[in-house]
Amino acid sequence: MKRPFREYHLLCLIEDYEEQHLPLDLFMSHYFREHKSLGPKDRGVIAETIYAMIRWQGLLDHVCTGPLTWENRLDTYTHFKPQNYRDQADIPLHTRLSFPKHLFDLIEKSHGEERACHLCETSNQAAPTTVRANTLKITREALIARWQEATYPVSPCAHSQQGIFFLKKMNFFQLPEFKEGFFEVQDEGSQLLSDLIQAEPGEQVMDYCSGSGGKTLAFAPRMNGKGQIYLHDIRPHALMEARKRLKRAGIQNAQSVEATDEVRLKKLKKKMDWVLVDAPCTGTGTMRRNPDMKWKFEEVTLTRLVGQQRMIFEKALSFLKPTGKIVYATCSILKEENQEQLDHFIKTYNLEVEGEPFQSLPTPGGMDGFFGVVLKHKVDTVKHEETIQNAI
Repeated sequence: MKRPFREYHLLCLIEDYEEQHLPLDLFMSHYFREHKSLGPKDRGVIAETIYAMIRWQGLLDHVCTGPLTWENRLDTYTHFKPQNYRDQADIPLHTRLSFPKHLFDLIEKSHGEERACHLCETSNQAAPTTVRANTLKITREALIARWQEATYPVSPCAHSQQGIFFLKKMNFFQLPEFKEGFFEVQDEGSQLLSDLIQAEPGEQVMDYCSGSGGKTLAFAPRMNGKGQIYLHDIRPHALMEARKRLKRAGIQNAQSVEATDEVRLKKLKKKMDWVLVDAPCTGTGTMRRNPDMKWKFEEVTLTRLVGQQRMIFEKALSFLKPTGKIVYATCSILKEENQEQLDHFIKTYNLEVEGEPFQSLPTPGGMDGFFGVVLKHKVDTVKHEETIQNAI
């Protein structure tokens, strides 16, 4: 049977996606660029349907009749209502929530059954669209006024002082305000996490797992162009993207340091007032944005990541001056990556927490899930370091 235009491309896209290893959002972007016949509305409907089908794939597969092909899943999805199965006790709970059992068990272990169910249901919803005003170039109020004048439906975030919600999907990257560096797309929880880095003008900051610089873009304005920010990552292409974003945002007191530049890295040891460790993690706090992640999650993944996080933290800590502060952060909702890691760092490195740890959990129409904590050396450790330096 010949499929309608959108359904044909939807099935081509999702079937081709399964044959390769790119993230869903990146592969979808490539597909749309290669198929110019798909207009903005076509792309919107296709993307929204694919994301929903992958979010609910576990339950779809349970109720789907016939072979588990994407054609059959799509036919099932057209009359699919997840809420109809929510209380069917004959279906396993993790299946009703459309989550792999091993991943649901981890979330339940961290939060209890009731909250785990709520978190999984929220992760099966579309994520809100949030941006952060770049105060180096414009105030949030001025940016909101500019967009309201253009009749864009926006509202200020409730918690982040620079956050703005867009009440409908749109292509931000075509907006003149984006090209001028007036804003960056960033979840409100991620914005609040970035606020943990209270770097003052003139201080030295290391963004140790910087990626493309999202957190640096958020905390850099408070430094007023004074002091220095070092972005470090093992991926050269991520640092290249970070340089483009920093230039567009007008941030001039930042430089990238590649992992292969051992000489520069050695010179920066014990020099930083602030170190940010935005550690690689399971991403369980952002699964509604990346629904394919949960189906790729394997039980050994968490064990591997916990070990990796500890190794990265130890390396990052070597850049901190005795009186400095280090921020450990994840986009995870699992206690193994958050509170248990915090306990390990405190015990292993004689650290103490400053302030209260930050934890956001995915909420409908609200933030994604993030964890962050500010740590510093205990006073006795600092005095010991000073004694050694004086002796030298």
